[in-house]
Amino acid sequence: MELSLNEKKKLKNIFDNIEGMLTEEDMEFLYNRARDCESRKGVIVEIGAWKGRSTICLGKGSKTGNQVKIYSIDPHKSTSLHKVTNCLDTYAEFLKNIQIAEVDDVILPIVKTSQEAAETFNEPIQFLFIDGEHDYENVKLDLQLWYPKLIYGGLIAFHDYGLSGPRRIIERYIYNSKHFKNVNFVGFICFAKKVKRNSLRDRLRNMILFFLDKCAFLYHRIPIRKPIIKLRMKVRTIIK
Repeated sequence: MELSLNEKKKLKNIFDNIEGMLTEEDMEFLYNRARDCESRKGVIVEIGAWKGRSTICLGKGSKTGNQVKIYSIDPHKSTSLHKVTNCLDTYAEFLKNIQIAEVDDVILPIVKTSQEAAETFNEPIQFLFIDGEHDYENVKLDLQLWYPKLIYGGLIAFHDYGLSGPRRIIERYIYNSKHFKNVNFVGFICFAKKVKRNSLRDRLRNMILFFLDKCAFLYHRIPIRKPIIKLRMKVRTIIK
């Protein structure tokens, strides 16, 4: 079930007043996934919140659905984005934004780095959204720290998959893993389902889509972007 036009308009009105890099497609994906989470299975965790765009999308979805708790992990200072934007601290603005959006009752902020938070976090996770530091080593660390806490059948998602750090992690540890299936993309988000062990068909699908996604990523350098993207969409439909 997708967002109604009325729901989409309400969310976009909030969304447009908050600084951040999330697109409307990203917004809808996060809302829908949070709405579909089941309270008995575990919690939602986001790594990286900035000023709350993604947090609010998750919060609105959760409140429409099953009121699943959302842990929002961000030190809110001293990240690479804070340094680039000359912003000293985002926590006060983050709190204000989630309160205005009326999702603060399902949001549990953890004002720590991903590594600090992981040391004491022990709840099962059914949806994990990784959008913290985007260099290779930090994305890898986020995956290593939080992957074991994600339940089988749970969903992992990476934002900004077009950037070098997230893209290389996805290529090495998601496409090639025996524990992820149904790799897919929405907006700037790549996501996959965690399983105990995927099937030969799942691995073949991942290999084919990896090749097509790799080709599509090179569209800036080659004049065949549209045919590759159309082929990729067709293949996904056939072998999903």
